[in-house]
This record gives sequence, structure tokens and C-alpha cells, in this order.
Amino acid sequence: QVQLVESGGGLVQPGGSLRLSCAASGFTFSMYTMRWYRQAPGKERELVASITASAVWTNYADSVKGRFTISRDNAKNTVYLQMNSLKPEDTAVYYCNAVRTGNGYWGQGTQVTVSS
Repeated sequence: QVQLVESGGGLVQPGGSLRLSCAASGFTFSMYTMRWYRQAPGKERELVASITASAVWTNYADSVKGRFTISRDNAKNTVYLQMNSLKPEDTAVYYCNAVRTGNGYWGQGTQVTVSS
């Protein structure tokens, strides 16, 4: 019943942009902190960006600050990750995550490849 459905991944050239979307259902989206993680082959999964339920606070990994923007639309139960100035090292599977005390949900992951 709980679902996090991601979209927007794909192949992009260095310096290009992508916007990832994660549509949520089956839980009270507006009460959850939303996060984006990524994992490249052979590397540990890392936290990329977070946004609180109220959308007042956002946090970013140092590697993406100034390039990525997380946002949410509680009326649409959707969280976004706008990715600009993409670099080859951004290549990874990107995962949507919802978290609150006692609960945590994950999306299926979407591939982002940055290459010439």
C-alpha cells in the first residue's frame, strides 16, 4: 500500500540538468521528512539532500551544495530533486526516502548517468 514512485532519471551530459520526482502514497506524506540518497557502484549509499515536513529546513551534502535543490509539494504528495551543473561523479542510483519516528520507506531507485 505504501509507495514511493520515482521518475526523471536518465542520461545527461556533464553540465546538464535533471529533475527527479518522487510521488508518495499510502501514508501521511506531510508528516514525514523526505530525503534523497544515492549510491554509485562499489560505493556506500550517501545522503544527498533532506527537507523537513514543514519545508522550512533543507540540508545538502557538501558535494552537491549550490547545484542541487530539494523541494516538496504536500498537496501533490511529491518531493523533487533539481540537479544542475551535473558532473560525472554524480552518476549513481538515486533513492527517495521518507522518515519519521517509527517509520521509514524507500523508493525503488532511479538511475542517473552523467557522461559525454
